Amino acid sequence: MKEQVRKLIVPDSATLKETLEAIDRGALGIALIVDRQDKFRGLVTDGDIRRALIHGSTLEDKVSTVMRTNPVVATTATPRDVLLSMMNERIRHIPILNEKGEVADLASYLHRLTLPVAEPEIGERELQYVTECITSGWISSTGKFVTEFEERFACFCGTKYAIATANGTVALHLALAVLGIGPGDEVIVPTLSFIATANAVTYTGAKPVFVDSESTTWNIDPSKIEAAITPRTKVIMPVHLYGHPADMDAIKAIAEKHRLHVIEDAAEAHGALYRGVKVGGIGDMGCFSFFGNKIITTGEGGMIVTNSDEFNRKARILRDHGMNPEKKYWHEVIGFNYRLTNLQAAIGVAQMEKVEKVIARKREMAERYQSLLQGLSGITFPSEASWAKSVFWMCAVLVEKDYGMSRDELIKVLKENGIDTRPVFYPIHTMPPYYEGKVYPVAEEISAKGVCLPSGTGMTDEEIERVASLIKKHAREAES
Repeated sequence: MKEQVRKLIVPDSATLKETLEAIDRGALGIALIVDRQDKFRGLVTDGDIRRALIHGSTLEDKVSTVMRTNPVVATTATPRDVLLSMMNERIRHIPILNEKGEVADLASYLHRLTLPVAEPEIGERELQYVTECITSGWISSTGKFVTEFEERFACFCGTKYAIATANGTVALHLALAVLGIGPGDEVIVPTLSFIATANAVTYTGAKPVFVDSESTTWNIDPSKIEAAITPRTKVIMPVHLYGHPADMDAIKAIAEKHRLHVIEDAAEAHGALYRGVKVGGIGDMGCFSFFGNKIITTGEGGMIVTNSDEFNRKARILRDHGMNPEKKYWHEVIGFNYRLTNLQAAIGVAQMEKVEKVIARKREMAERYQSLLQGLSGITFPSEASWAKSVFWMCAVLVEKDYGMSRDELIKVLKENGIDTRPVFYPIHTMPPYYEGKVYPVAEEISAKGVCLPSGTGMTDEEIERVASLIKKHAREAES
């Protein structure tokens, strides 16, 4: 039994005063009542005692006179989804009993039974701006929030321009289109990334050419890029994987040597620093995603950042059906409808107001995971390079052989305990659309061993400790 639950237990012979002291110790507003054989008899809330005192009871009266004798209870065999269905605003705590009728645990509405791997942080300011947007009538792709979001994000990244898009994938596609990438061209990408990185290249008719990863940061390995360059190569597209910057100096040096463009896929790395500079503005263009699980979100949405006047102008024209900005409804090129709505941008503006706080919390969470799991055999964290400041979009680890169980077995164990995780991305070259029979050993090993732990900034330190405790517990069980 957990120590916190033990604090809530009082005998049915206890006085109301003694019960209030137990309620105060447990800090949940309730006490669990047991008989002399430690069998559960009922529960009482601080409100129950307060009402009893108002109606004439004294602090020396027995708690058995006011306790609830038929509360909702569950057993240790009750599935978590059933427990969740039993809870509501009225039933906030459910005692969990063992086969002897003793208290084994407590399920609490205040203590999440299931921890998601990620979740958006949406609050009152987002609601305020969306409401303002709706009442103004400007809900499509024209409105003040789109402009404000772009300006704030450009300032945040330290770039001259930011161009809002419908999502992160189309931001990548649009950036490639700005450079005129098309059939016959090749774009170098890391194989260890979300598939959108390669898909955006394929949309243009060009071919994504894969490169293996570094074993330390998990990002594209610059030492392997030149071997992938051919006369058809036009762009290198590094990904700042899971919030850690790629080695941009090495990548840019290769690009300059071979006269290639660099587009940063920074979908997961809002605010990450490379040698003190925010990612996104280091290459020719940088692309971000605002999907619901990202550092900041607009539900769906994306952004291109750049310091180039030409790229900014082309991106805005192509984003809006190729329309001439000086001649309404006149289209000189074939463009796309890749615009962000004012509604989404309203959320984005609110998110920008707290982005630094979110990043700081992400780093705190990563440090806490690392501190709690430090020295645990078989659990390895990716390195943070001396020149980098990761934003730890996802806190990910490798489950090595000496942990005692496989990555997939650990995922299953955590799931059974209400903790959601996700495996590290499959290397893109292993999936049917891009399979060519090639081997990229580092990326494949990271993918086979890697797991992303719950990383939402709404998590408490206690919830991080809960995840870490289970990982340590099952390592010990595997060793025994």
